[in-house]
Amino acid sequence: MGLFAHEILKLPIFESSKVKAGETNLVTNNIEWVSVIESPVENFVRKNEFVLTTGIGCKDDPDALETFVRDVIQSGASVLAFATGRYVFDIPSSLLQIAKQSNLILVDIPWEVRFGDIVAKIMQKITADKQDEREAAEKVRQQLVNCVLNDKGLQDIAQVLYKHVHLPLAISDNQFSMRANRSFSKEWLVPFQKELKHVEKTNRNDLSVGEHPLYYLLEAYQVKEQTIYYLPVINNHKIQGYLLVQVAESNQLSWFVMNVLEHALTACALYFVKENAIELTEVRLKDNFVLQLAQQKVTKDNHLIAKADLLGYDLTCYYICLVGDLYYSDAIKQYDNDRSENSSLQSKNYAIQKEITYAGELFTVKTMTTFDAGKVIIFLEATPEAYIEIANQFLDKVERRVSELLKGIVMSWGIAAPEIDAYSFSDAYKEAKVALDIGMEHSGYGNRTMYQDTKVERLLMALSDQPEVKDIVQQTLEKLLIYDQKRQTDLVHTFSTYNQYKGNVSQTARALNLHRQSLLHRLRNIESLTKLSLVDSDDAFLLELSVRIWKLQQVKNDNQ
Repeated sequence: MGLFAHEILKLPIFESSKVKAGETNLVTNNIEWVSVIESPVENFVRKNEFVLTTGIGCKDDPDALETFVRDVIQSGASVLAFATGRYVFDIPSSLLQIAKQSNLILVDIPWEVRFGDIVAKIMQKITADKQDEREAAEKVRQQLVNCVLNDKGLQDIAQVLYKHVHLPLAISDNQFSMRANRSFSKEWLVPFQKELKHVEKTNRNDLSVGEHPLYYLLEAYQVKEQTIYYLPVINNHKIQGYLLVQVAESNQLSWFVMNVLEHALTACALYFVKENAIELTEVRLKDNFVLQLAQQKVTKDNHLIAKADLLGYDLTCYYICLVGDLYYSDAIKQYDNDRSENSSLQSKNYAIQKEITYAGELFTVKTMTTFDAGKVIIFLEATPEAYIEIANQFLDKVERRVSELLKGIVMSWGIAAPEIDAYSFSDAYKEAKVALDIGMEHSGYGNRTMYQDTKVERLLMALSDQPEVKDIVQQTLEKLLIYDQKRQTDLVHTFSTYNQYKGNVSQTARALNLHRQSLLHRLRNIESLTKLSLVDSDDAFLLELSVRIWKLQQVKNDNQ
């Protein structure tokens, strides 16, 4: 598409005209507009114009005429046609030489041929060509949109696009990972995948499409001595991917090509919308299914196994359950979005789920993942004999990769052994959640707790249901808890830390970041409020038992 000089000069109105210089450029110089200009040129001539002149301002002044021609060359015009016979009678040979060296076509038009007629004929030709271009671009648009409507992929879009623009091209996602390509080298994408600052930006001012609406989105870079232009695929104000083309000559990016690229961006945006909608539906179905396994006592029958199979899950394997608490620092607020924290489509959750899937593929084990109340729930394939080793290796890989991606994240885990009865998934989930809560209560963030290692805590939780035990705990801690609540102190935690360090005052003070005297004052308050002596072994045991049962009651209440 696009008009070339030889097509214009074949018009009948130019029968008496002669090409004086630039014959070899007749098939390469584009014609996009026609204008009549006299000296001075200034900025009144655009690139690829067919310029008509009488040379009136340069009569009998060879230097002025040469300056005029050089200014037209500088503007990027394709053809300069002199009406000879009044002000310019013959084009000097020096100008012919300058024109040849600058790829400018010089034409001698007889004086009696009117400029108005020439302009009209050229504009008719340009208008007809533009109409042909629009019709051709519209056909391409229909083909590109049909690719999406007929469930074809990005590679099909790339094929249609290449057929009409004849330029090496690629379609990538928003991380510059190639999704489709046609004669586009993967090596050209490598610098983009690192960071754009590693790619050398190049000049795009020599393009003749500066007024095209797409021009302002177009970026040009130099990669391995190749000029790569790329355009963002934008949907809902977010970049979904990129359309990249490799251009050898700037004139290859014509208005027709730009129009086709614009239609291709629309088709790519439609494809990504469709793909995202499918992914959103699939993720929600998977989220709901795995959450149902965890929270409801569903029977693992043939119907459930078949339903899982449709979602890509295999319920015939042994699974262990891992429940993770995710603590985020301010360093990763940029991942926040408007998705629910229970959804795998929430940005941080999606990043974590991708790493969980990657780790499963790395260790060739199956995984099922969902999120609930800000916690991640994983069912991981593992044999009963080696599940602890498998779980630790798996979590090591997940935590290492997630920490690199989300700086400042802290992950705590509760892990339950595989069950084999009909309600294994929900039972395993409850056990893993209990292990997580007990572990966080006992050791804080960043730890892993096996359900089988919580026997003492579970025994105390069972005891806590006894009415007499409840009364003893309440009588022992009542005044202490009221004092903590009113004074905003934490004497319960102070005692737990003191007991953890086996009554060593110096170590306890350091752990609590307290002065030794401040700690001693707190310990005296504890004795005064509970009427128990911390140096008496029975009193200390009663207080320790009461505190541990009270804390476990809080964990138990949270899980009900």
